[in-house]
Amino acid sequence: MTEQFHIWVNTLNAPLWDGLVYLLLGVGVFYTLSTLCVQIRLFPRSIKEMMGGRQNPNDPHGITSFQAFVTGLASRVGVGNIAGVAIAIALGGPGAVFWMWLTALLGMSSAFAESSLAQLFKIRDHNNGQFRGGPAYYISTGLKQHWLAVLFALSLILAFGLVFNAVQANSIVAAAESAWGWNKHMVGIGLVILAAPIIFGGIRRVAQVAEGLVPLMASLYLMLALWVVINNISAVPAVFGLIFNNAFHTQAAGGGLLGGLVSQAMMLGIKRGLFSNEAGMGSAPNAAAAADVKHPASQGMIQMLGVFVDTLVVCSCTAFILLLSNVTASAELTGVQLTQAAVVSHVGDWGADFLAFLLFIFAFSSIIGNYAYAESNVQFIKNHRSVMLVFRLLVLAMVYFGAVNSVPLVWDMADLSMGLMALINLVAIILLSPYVFLLLKDYQNQLKAGKDPVFKMADHPKLRDKVQSDIW
Repeated sequence: MTEQFHIWVNTLNAPLWDGLVYLLLGVGVFYTLSTLCVQIRLFPRSIKEMMGGRQNPNDPHGITSFQAFVTGLASRVGVGNIAGVAIAIALGGPGAVFWMWLTALLGMSSAFAESSLAQLFKIRDHNNGQFRGGPAYYISTGLKQHWLAVLFALSLILAFGLVFNAVQANSIVAAAESAWGWNKHMVGIGLVILAAPIIFGGIRRVAQVAEGLVPLMASLYLMLALWVVINNISAVPAVFGLIFNNAFHTQAAGGGLLGGLVSQAMMLGIKRGLFSNEAGMGSAPNAAAAADVKHPASQGMIQMLGVFVDTLVVCSCTAFILLLSNVTASAELTGVQLTQAAVVSHVGDWGADFLAFLLFIFAFSSIIGNYAYAESNVQFIKNHRSVMLVFRLLVLAMVYFGAVNSVPLVWDMADLSMGLMALINLVAIILLSPYVFLLLKDYQNQLKAGKDPVFKMADHPKLRDKVQSDIW
């Protein structure tokens, strides 16, 4: 039964991703050109915004800009940065790294658009006063397509609440088995026990935990990668050459009208890059909407910065650790185990233990970050305590499922659910682009006037009936 289900998943994946690759890059190009490279022009400003405070420091209902940033990173920076990069290089060659970089650079503009929209269309939960929002909300209000919003919400709940958490748990088990020989069933039970109190605490507790975990894991991994690069500095130029020369290798990724035009390196790089940085997928806006900021574009820039950190920094760390080693992929050595073997070749046997510890932090933070995304969408469909209880139990069940099932099925399920989400969201943010341009123009005009940008609905009377928000 599992084998038949796997075949069905791959049958759907092939045509979906044939077209989605072009849509993903096309939306990134569209927003990069139409905003005059907002990801480059306002990059310094995005750092300042990330470090800024909340709109109302005395308001206990929102989360800070930094907490929204690290909650987004908690989900982004995970297995995709370690196992995903290894799989992409093993199957697509070093050139896959180039396509990861390009996907991230273009995707930064898409991330700006979707998170700015999430802020503009966010609502206040009347039960607890906290902010909620994301693609389901801007599709329902901005596009007036409630049915499509529900379809997106269901896709995100499937992807982030269930499938992606199985992926994270799967990689934790793989690392623990490789490093310490731990039983996967016991590891799965342990993950459920650790995740339960955080998940049942809701998005505010997730944000608080992420605020401590994310800087720690990113710093440790960056230091490891820097040590590897410094000790192999003479080989670094050759690695760059390998990445760029291999990027346009002509081996086709698949069949179909469009699949034959895409190289294996390109397909793997884009798919694993999207899985890692989530730009345009419609996931990070759910955390972005929960932040209390002065201007919607402020949080757009903060989430744009998250894409940069995830792929251009963290994924690159894994790529250089792998490509500077003499370890090659095999049937027995792929994903997490391949990265572990590369680390061991650089630093010795203790590297396997160190990476297993790091991977646990990476993947565990992703589990709780993924939950935060899904929580808002469950509330969009039905905001009721009993519904949330059932959903939280399902999340924990999927963590255990991922811990004890095979890697290929779990990854392919992730690709399918991610593709469905991305397809809906990419179309939505193109149709809602006039709102993005209005927000960016308002933000830039205030910057030029020497002001700290603050968005006021009163300055945009035409928006009042469309946005229906009492927040701005």
